[in-house]
Amino acid sequence: MKVLNNLNFDNKRGDIFGGVTAAIVSLPLALAFGIASGAGPEAGIYGALLIGLFAALFGGTPTLISEPTGPMTVIMAAVITNMLAADPENGIAMAFTVVMIAGLFQIIFGALKLGKYITLMPYSVISGFMSGIGFILLIMQIAPFLGQKAPSGGVTGTLEALPELLSNAVTIEIFLAIGTLALLFFTPKKVKDKVPPQLIALIGITLVSVLVFDMGEVRRIGQIEVGLPSIVWPTFTTEQITTMVLDGMVLGMLGCIDSMLTSVIADNLTRTEHKSDKELIGQGIGNLMSGLLGGLPGAGATMGTVVNIQAGGRTALSGVVRVIVLGVAVFGAAELLEIIPLAVLAGIAAMVGLNILDWSFIKRSHKVSWYSTLIMYAVMLLTVFVDLIVAVGVGVFVANIIIIEKLSRSQEQNIKAISDIDDEVPLRSREREILNGAQGKILLVYLSGPMIFGLAKALSRQHEKIAKHQTVVIDLSDVSLIDDTISLAVENTIKEASEQQKHVFLVVKTEEARSKLERMGVVELLGAQGLVDNRTQALELAAKTI
Repeated sequence: MKVLNNLNFDNKRGDIFGGVTAAIVSLPLALAFGIASGAGPEAGIYGALLIGLFAALFGGTPTLISEPTGPMTVIMAAVITNMLAADPENGIAMAFTVVMIAGLFQIIFGALKLGKYITLMPYSVISGFMSGIGFILLIMQIAPFLGQKAPSGGVTGTLEALPELLSNAVTIEIFLAIGTLALLFFTPKKVKDKVPPQLIALIGITLVSVLVFDMGEVRRIGQIEVGLPSIVWPTFTTEQITTMVLDGMVLGMLGCIDSMLTSVIADNLTRTEHKSDKELIGQGIGNLMSGLLGGLPGAGATMGTVVNIQAGGRTALSGVVRVIVLGVAVFGAAELLEIIPLAVLAGIAAMVGLNILDWSFIKRSHKVSWYSTLIMYAVMLLTVFVDLIVAVGVGVFVANIIIIEKLSRSQEQNIKAISDIDDEVPLRSREREILNGAQGKILLVYLSGPMIFGLAKALSRQHEKIAKHQTVVIDLSDVSLIDDTISLAVENTIKEASEQQKHVFLVVKTEEARSKLERMGVVELLGAQGLVDNRTQALELAAKTI
């Protein structure tokens, strides 16, 4: 796998337009996420530049635009809050170390070729935690929306302080925030197709705040120390290292999911196929460098990617062009950015939170199965009020248990114990003849399809029939998959039949199943004559024992 991407200039016109358009979309979001995270606007800008550059150069999705995203910002804000509480002096440096750890995890995930497995989780879980993150981002904007500094304590702290925030609300800032949201919602589609509404709101409402109100009446970004970023060396304490590694794993996994979902969207729009593992390595390098140089964590951004593709971007050159344009804009207009009202950025971030909410599932949740709805809302509430990793862990566990129970119930019909002809079991004429001639003395235990651990009880329920027959044939010839639990259940069936002095024959066709049963000692338990690879032969041997 080639590590560094070649910059292809065959589509340079489309890639330049795509990169410029994506840069215009990125600027207001980078500033909004930087402020929302608590790391400052510089961190948002550095994250947009560094992750965008390295993901474009090393990633596996040519049209993907990578930058700080809403979900990553939410987790980063929580990390910064926790690290500052644990170590006020080194908290910010420790938070950026968590970003580096997240990048390392992503590189490891890619190197282990886990890309295709990242999004293999139930949709109800993905929907729940994405909606939960959307609600967190919305709650985080309440204080700046009302013209005040965010209270400590995250979501619960903000909700507890809500009466005080409302009583001290600043009317001017509420007006600016509502104006920003109004522009984002109601900008005509014809205009949106030409100019991103985020840029219209950023420039338009900022001009209103400067021309209509005094500079001191409105809280603004203030001085932005944009220059060459300085290195933030990895910082940690022995007491916090476990927490930091866990936070890094959560951040890395969320970035993987975010990027893989966006890569699938890019594939659908361009009719191409991304390289999952390479993309994870590219994202990991981007986050590693961003954390090292004081930038926010990021991932593949749906909005930037779609805008890039619609404007003509088709190769990694568009991502590099976006970084160059964004860098020139930021370093050349840093003084103009300082007058942007915080309420405007709160409005932009709130719109991102609203877009993250999975409205399509929320609106239809009452029409789908009760367990999917329950899982979605449980994961959403756990994400908002407890912890993301707990939410995902509980959601995946419950969803998998329900699915396994359903699969087991549907597969139970594939375990049959018969002593006469059963039309549902595919028997040859010779096999039917043998069973008829045995007059009920041979019990054929027939299994088919994938046999997973949830079916062990269904197999054990056939044990009571063993006592009524003289010889038992266990047929695994049509089993496509057999796990360890079913292998043990087969072993217990053989043991029970042997203890009752019954003859037992086992039919196994696949080398994989035979090898598994040999390792577990089942073959030894049967003896040399007991293991055959043909059902007809097994029934003939069984008939000779009568």
